[in-house]
Amino acid sequence: MVGAERMEFAEGPAVRMALAVATAELRDAGCETPRLDAELLLADAMGTTRTQLHLAPERELTQVESDRFAGLLRRRRAREPVAYVLGTRAFRYIELKVDDRVLVPRPESEGLVEMGLTLPTGARVVDVGTGSGAIALALKHERPDLEVLGTDVSPDALAVARANARMLGLDVTFVQGDLLDAVTGNLDAVLSNPPYVAKRDLPTLEPEVTAEPDLAVFGGQDGFEIVRRLVPVAVQRAPLVAIEVGMGMAQVVGGMLREAGAAAVEVERDLAGIERVVVGRR
Repeated sequence: MVGAERMEFAEGPAVRMALAVATAELRDAGCETPRLDAELLLADAMGTTRTQLHLAPERELTQVESDRFAGLLRRRRAREPVAYVLGTRAFRYIELKVDDRVLVPRPESEGLVEMGLTLPTGARVVDVGTGSGAIALALKHERPDLEVLGTDVSPDALAVARANARMLGLDVTFVQGDLLDAVTGNLDAVLSNPPYVAKRDLPTLEPEVTAEPDLAVFGGQDGFEIVRRLVPVAVQRAPLVAIEVGMGMAQVVGGMLREAGAAAVEVERDLAGIERVVVGRR
């Protein structure tokens, strides 16, 4: 049975039963993907994969596995992001270490990587607000010929990014500074997933979002505060600027890019059809 404060199972529960109980608990807690979350957490607790769970549904958990699963579920039931609970997050073709010092990498940001893949051989590109290093490292992984840099104002975030670079063996330079202040020399492209959630929307946000660093989430009262400062500097420094934005922000950011001197502006949609990446070229 499931206790009010602690997830507890009968001795040696089977995988099937453990998943059923956990899925129900996470659904009741308001998690959007309770079954997926339960599978990810159980696979981690057992040191296996989701595929193996399905191949052996009657396999009984050891007491150690059961206790570990209970601890992971307790954290997720409190709406801590799954990536923080597991300590890892897959992004494109790499696996990143993540914790509450950085934003959780999301599939929507893959559009920025794809834009970077179009750059000519040897191009110099900077990821502004790099966080865990997801965009910069994924791009370097797929295009080792590029010179890739990442900037962030947060020393804590940069510590995570640098650790990820070492773990992955990828040669990306990470520097601390506001926007492009710490980057010298010519640039061919600026990519950025800046903070763009409006602080006025705080009461409506899911607990998983508010668990992430405010510095990486909120773009002032209207969500545009960082973008307003970034666009003029980025357009001046690089012939290509690509910025991830929230729903309904693309046209405003496109106007900012044109006003800053971009001769051409285009908008790329994500897999959900939302206008997600605004690209300016001069």
